[in-house]
Amino acid sequence: MSAPVLDADEISAFLVEVFPGAMDHFTIEAVGDMTARVRMRFSEQRLRPGGTISGPSLMTLADTGVWVALLAQIGRVALSVTSHLDIDFLRKADPGDVIGDVRLLKVGRKLAVGTVTMCSEHDPRPVAHASVTYAIPSATNLRDPTRSAPSASGSGG
Repeated sequence: MSAPVLDADEISAFLVEVFPGAMDHFTIEAVGDMTARVRMRFSEQRLRPGGTISGPSLMTLADTGVWVALLAQIGRVALSVTSHLDIDFLRKADPGDVIGDVRLLKVGRKLAVGTVTMCSEHDPRPVAHASVTYAIPSATNLRDPTRSAPSASGSGG
């Protein structure tokens, strides 16, 4: 891949446009060649019993982080979607912001694969590590997102 086609501000504006609320708790700190850094801002609503950041919140950070890194590489493609997310919870995430460092391992025509290492704001030790795969829509679907897939008979939709 080459340098990002969208910067952090452009990605944030795009996500606000196509998925209102998606960036309410996130800040894109940086995007680079196949990388991104996304901050999940602390909220009491993200705490589970016991005072730790919840697993679903960390999964959301991983998913959002890879989406951000992917958009930086492929541009304004709203229909790219998560097809797989696997996460390992490594230690308790204390209350506070959580930083996700994203690295895309591969961006192909149909799939992108990335990893996210998440750390609490004031502790460099990882609290979770995720592997995320995104499906990238075909160029045909990008031109007309309402078009249905061809039928088995080949007559199209």
